[in-house]
Amino acid sequence: MSGHDVLGDDWINGWLVTIGIALLVSAIAIVYVTHQTRSLFVEAQSLNAERDALEIEWNRLRLEHSTWATHGRVEQLARDELDMRQPGADDIVVIENVESDN
Repeated sequence: MSGHDVLGDDWINGWLVTIGIALLVSAIAIVYVTHQTRSLFVEAQSLNAERDALEIEWNRLRLEHSTWATHGRVEQLARDELDMRQPGADDIVVIENVESDN
């Protein structure tokens, strides 16, 4: 064997080791990225479910708010809890604005 062949074999072996290390690093990176992707997907699904639940609650609260604020409900509460009633014609007093002459 000549010295040139030994150097050639060392060079090839060096490249093979380098390629092997690069392949190993690449495989580990793929496993890591796949794990991160799955973790983020699970988190996104959880956040979407939470968003949907909050949206349902928000719609329920809006409906409840509109129910509490209806004119019929306010009128019913005024009659039942405050003993208020619609004034009759003889209960209404009109006060005119009289400007004084000074």
